[in-house]
Amino acid sequence: MNKDQVKGRIKEVQGKAKEVTGKVIGDKTMEFKGKLERAGGKGQGLYGDVKANLKKSSGPTTR
Repeated sequence: MNKDQVKGRIKEVQGKAKEVTGKVIGDKTMEFKGKLERAGGKGQGLYGDVKANLKKSSGPTTR
């Protein structure tokens, strides 16, 4: 895993926690911010996935 994948997954988890906390306490703003953070984390994780796939596919070739 590269750093973007790790940071993205962490942001997803933090966002989900905020979202659930906001839902439990009835704070719509916190719930919305959690959803945004989770979406941003998912995007960063996907970016990391793409980087990893490109690195893997452009690695050394054997003949």
